[in-house]
Amino acid sequence: MAIRFPEGFYWGASTAAHQVEGNNVHSDFWLMEHLEGSIFKEPSGDAVDHYRLYREDIALMAQLGLNSYRFSIEWARIEPEEGRFEQGAFDHYRDVLAACKEFNIMPIVTLHHFTSPQWLIRAGGWESEETPARFARYCEQVMQELGDDIPYACTINEANISIGIAKIIKRHQAQGSAQVGINTDAMANMQKYYTAMSHAFGLPPQEVHSFLGARSEKGLEVIFKAHMEAREAIRRVSPQTKVGITMSLYDIQSIPGGEAHAAHALQEEILQFIPYFIEDDFFGLQNYTRYVYGPDGYIPPAVDAEKTQMGNEFYPEGLEAVIRYAFKHLNKPIIVTENGIGTDNDERRVAYIDRALQGLHACVTDGIPVLGYMHWSLLDNFEWQLGFSKTFGLIAVDRSTQERQPKPSAYHYGNLAKSNEL
Repeated sequence: MAIRFPEGFYWGASTAAHQVEGNNVHSDFWLMEHLEGSIFKEPSGDAVDHYRLYREDIALMAQLGLNSYRFSIEWARIEPEEGRFEQGAFDHYRDVLAACKEFNIMPIVTLHHFTSPQWLIRAGGWESEETPARFARYCEQVMQELGDDIPYACTINEANISIGIAKIIKRHQAQGSAQVGINTDAMANMQKYYTAMSHAFGLPPQEVHSFLGARSEKGLEVIFKAHMEAREAIRRVSPQTKVGITMSLYDIQSIPGGEAHAAHALQEEILQFIPYFIEDDFFGLQNYTRYVYGPDGYIPPAVDAEKTQMGNEFYPEGLEAVIRYAFKHLNKPIIVTENGIGTDNDERRVAYIDRALQGLHACVTDGIPVLGYMHWSLLDNFEWQLGFSKTFGLIAVDRSTQERQPKPSAYHYGNLAKSNEL
C-alpha cells in the first residue's frame, strides 16, 4: 500500500559549490589542493562544471520530477578580496535562482559550505573573533542582491562538523598505532603538508584555521556566533527569507553499559549548541549512518556489516531516529538538507532512499513538521580530500565530456516526487 506525503512536500537534491562548480580559485581549499604534498587525492579543477552547466542541471532536475534544489553560494567568488564584492558573481547566482524559478524548482541556499576565501584564513579564519562580523557582512550583501528570490537560507553547513572529524582522526590514530611504520609515514607527510600550508598562507601552521580544521572551544563559539550574526543580518535586509543552520547528526545508540557514552556524544554533537539556533525558522538536518556506544565507548560496525564507500554502516533507518530526536529538543520545522549514500551499486542507493523515506514518513504521520528531503547528492562530484573517487550522485558525470547520465535511482526518486508517495 502506497504512503502519501504532505501536499507541498519539498522533493529535492543538494550540492555544494566547491564540489560541483569548478575553478573556485580564491578559496582556501583550492590553494590547499595545489600545495606540494597535499592531502587531497587530486585537485578539484573543473569539478563537474556546474558553474557553466547549472541551467541544464536544473532543467534535468525538473524533468526527473524534483521540485527543490539546495545549493551553496561561494563566499570566495562573491568576496575574493576583503571588502571587494564581485558583481559578476552576484549576477551568476541571480541567474541560477532565475533558472530555478523558470523550472519551478524551489531554492534552498547555503551561504557557507566548508570553503572560505583565502583572505579570511590569513585574517585568522574560524578562530578569529572578527569572523562573525565578516561573515554577517557577506551574508547581508548576498541577501541585499538576491534575497527576494531566496525563500530558505542555511547560514552554515554542518556547523558541528569539526567535532566528528576530531573523533574520526582519533579513532584512525588509535587503529594505526599498531602499524608504526604506516603511522609514522603518514605523520611525516602531514607535517610536510602543514609546512607547505604555512608558507602558502604566511602563517605558522597552528594559526591556519580553515573551517574543517581542528577547533578549539573558542573556534566553535566563533562558528555559532557567525550563524547568529548572519541570521540577524539576513532578517534585517530580507525579512521574508526563512533562516536556519544545518548540523551533521548521527543516530546515536547504545547497548547496555554504553548509555553514558551515548549521552555524552549527544551533548557534545548537538545539545550544547541548541541555544545558538533556538530562534531559527527551521532546522537543517543531515544524517548518513549511526554510531553505537558500549561500556568502553564507540563500537565500530561489525566486520560483516554492509558498508558504504565512506566506510559507514549502511543504515538508512538512522534518519527517522535523528528527526525524532531533533524535533523533541527543538520543536521547529525540519528540512532534511542531506541524506544519501556513497556507493557504486545503484540498487543499494534505491533501497537506501526507500528505507530512509519510510522513516521520514513515519515522523510526518506522527505530526513532526518535516518540510522536505534533499538527497545528497544531485551529481557525482568532488568529495573533498578523497577527490572524485566516491559516488554519491543521482546523476553520473563523464568528466572527460561533462556529460550527465541519470542513474536508475534518479528516475526512481523522481517518480516518488512526481507521485508524492512511496
